[in-house]
Amino acid sequence: MARDLTAPVRVGEHATPTDGAHASFTGTPAIEVTDLTVAYRDRPALWDVDLTVPPGVLMAIVGPNGAGKTTLIKAILGLIKPVAGQVLIYGKPYREQRSLVGYVPQRGSVDWDFPTSVLDVTMMGRYGALGWIRRPGRAEREAALEALDKVGMRDFARRQISQLSGGQQQRVFLARALVQDAPIYLMDEPFQGVDATTERAIVALLRDLRAAGKTVVAVHHDLQTVEEYFDWVTLLNVRRVASGPVQQVFTDQNLRLTYGGRVAFLNRGGESAVAS
Repeated sequence: MARDLTAPVRVGEHATPTDGAHASFTGTPAIEVTDLTVAYRDRPALWDVDLTVPPGVLMAIVGPNGAGKTTLIKAILGLIKPVAGQVLIYGKPYREQRSLVGYVPQRGSVDWDFPTSVLDVTMMGRYGALGWIRRPGRAEREAALEALDKVGMRDFARRQISQLSGGQQQRVFLARALVQDAPIYLMDEPFQGVDATTERAIVALLRDLRAAGKTVVAVHHDLQTVEEYFDWVTLLNVRRVASGPVQQVFTDQNLRLTYGGRVAFLNRGGESAVAS
């Protein structure tokens, strides 16, 4: 049975999102964002965003183009200075917890023509632990090869990064993050432009990270796979619409509030569902 998403509900109208943000968990949040506002010139990209990410969840950030998804990731990482608000990683500012966070940027934001090998790119993930003086040694090389093995790219270790396909390049960037062995991973569209085989490999890797107690936050565009791939979701459209467990938050009403116009996807039965 298709979801009925035909009733137009827009952000700002009198509708209350179903929010699981207060689902109970114990301990310090892996990520805590409070009153976060980010603006480009006079245009807000994020407005008064509050977000709590418990440890050990696999969370998607979804929303329309221009909703501020990448901006949120960059603000958490300190790559963008907010107008207001704060971000805490396990209760402390990011600058004190850098080593706890691994980052996979959008593939399109990288200069893939830079002359370097797959192995060298992967070992870059250890630079934060090594500092600027120490050079990577045998231990770092073995760790990088092990990470490449996990993403099925060990045989390409000597290959120039520019010679790889888009899906292979994405796997290498995942390996670079894995070699950090961080408790938190932030990923900006890890499935963008990859083939079905690579997507399945990435999903398996994310689940392995969750099983190991890691926290994974990923910007994601495919609404059809949110319920299958993730157990936690944040719906964002400049403001946070809702955040919490997928079963509580990923609802028709919240999707209408988030996208404000047309949103189409296939439900579990393979039928088309459209909001307009």
